Amino acid sequence: MRYYIIAGEASGDLHGALLIQALKQKDPQAVFRFWGGDRMAALAGTPVKHIRELAFMGFIEVISHLPAVLGNIRFCKHDIADFRPDVVIGVDYPGFNLKIEAWAHRQGMRTVHYISPNVWAWKKGRIKGMRRTLDMLCCILPFEQAFFAENNMPQARYVGHPLLDAIATSQIDTQQLALDNSLPVIALLPGSRRQELKESLPKMVQLAQKHPEYHFVVAGMNLLGEELYNRYIPSGSNIDVVYDQTYPLLASSYAAVVCSGTATLEAALFNVPQVVCYSGNPLSYLIAKAVVGSRIRYISLVNLIVDRPVVTELIQQDYNAERLEREFNLITADNDNRERMLSEYADMRILLGNGGASVRTADAIHKLLTKNPPLS
Repeated sequence: MRYYIIAGEASGDLHGALLIQALKQKDPQAVFRFWGGDRMAALAGTPVKHIRELAFMGFIEVISHLPAVLGNIRFCKHDIADFRPDVVIGVDYPGFNLKIEAWAHRQGMRTVHYISPNVWAWKKGRIKGMRRTLDMLCCILPFEQAFFAENNMPQARYVGHPLLDAIATSQIDTQQLALDNSLPVIALLPGSRRQELKESLPKMVQLAQKHPEYHFVVAGMNLLGEELYNRYIPSGSNIDVVYDQTYPLLASSYAAVVCSGTATLEAALFNVPQVVCYSGNPLSYLIAKAVVGSRIRYISLVNLIVDRPVVTELIQQDYNAERLEREFNLITADNDNRERMLSEYADMRILLGNGGASVRTADAIHKLLTKNPPLS
């Protein structure tokens, strides 16, 4: 079979790589063409577009890059038409992928969206189009199956969370980090996009400078470049950067300060007490808040999954030096709070269930294609 897979962010690259690996096991003759990053490239060759060209977030940021976004959409349609895949698979990245999947459906191609968009939070109107244009929607959060059943979308299926697979299959060697173990390690995860880094890392650096009793280590990403991190981290400080070593870092950490996103769940799965932070373009945030309203109370995956405030979320104005200092002390010096958080993490793991999301998704895609051949 011929698979066209589109991932537009670092987390999508991770999940896309695991899916490619599972599809290869199910279909040894599989041929792939993809948009993604280095993890997918290691399994399937050179990407059509690399994620470093694609990771735009927020209303204002997307609008400012609109010519590039529209150009990518046009290019992607032509590329898919030339490749003639048996299925188009969008991995997360819904603003882009849902448009491409709808177009592919009109061309008679099979369409799968892996990692459901958060339509339970906002843009619920997307469901009508998804119901019409998707052959399968793969959900990774336990409450999503019931939500889509209530909204008359039988194509939705819960496959489990692929991060369980990612962690289980990772070769984690903490010795590679060569960290100074004389001080407790605090992981700083400032995000995977340039604009996230700009908003979150300076405040993390300010926190670190107040606490010489800890060794602060930033989870850096090579695709963003060393120069970007050096812009915010003073030389000679108690802060180091390790690149593309997030899991070994979390496995070595006493606590973490995490920019909201997939990393919040990763920290929890490594049993690292954390503070979650988010600060973005004020106008983008106000628009998002107005759209979501009171339907969604949390932004971190940990809190969303268990539906209660397991970890503290410092959002926009609350993400300031005073609040961050207070919450940091609670996850480092307050043993009762640390134990409470670790106990809540255990509850979250029960809700997530076992691993195998990538294999289940690959099996479902293979059955879709073999039982219902794509239109010629």
